[in-house]
Amino acid sequence: MKKTFSKSNALKEIEDFFSDIKKKTPEEIKKIKKVAMSHKIKLGDKRKLFCKKCFSPYVKPSISIKNDFVNITCENCEFKNRWKLKDEINFGIHYHENETGCC
Repeated sequence: MKKTFSKSNALKEIEDFFSDIKKKTPEEIKKIKKVAMSHKIKLGDKRKLFCKKCFSPYVKPSISIKNDFVNITCENCEFKNRWKLKDEINFGIHYHENETGCC
């Protein structure tokens, strides 16, 4: 039986998924991308957190910036992703600090 979501629930699930993407597998990334496509939700800059060829999350990629382009080489498949560098990249990830402001 398929698991169905409303668009707002799917959006919330996508936000929660990308808040901890470093621990995800390529299969999980494929599933969440299909959820986004089925509800016509754009991933925006979040799609830059994983390789578009092998869907593995970037843990320690090789990054270079040259002539207003960001070049990222995947550590798994050695695929080179290239994006035009605009103002700034917004991944939509918000880090919450403790009330004391430390750790």
